[in-house]
Amino acid sequence: MTPDNDDTRPEQPGDDAPPGTPGTGEDICRNCKGSGRVEGEECPECGGTGYVIEGIGGG
Repeated sequence: MTPDNDDTRPEQPGDDAPPGTPGTGEDICRNCKGSGRVEGEECPECGGTGYVIEGIGGG
């Protein structure tokens, strides 16, 4: 599954920051492993998108 690259999607519980925040990027959701589903239901961490927003780099 490829991330949607949608900076307008609502922030999800598994996100470190809102989509589009500088210094962040998309990563596969660890909870659903990118499928968007957990036990037949929409993943609660990524909202069914299969990805979350995480901080990158650092200093």
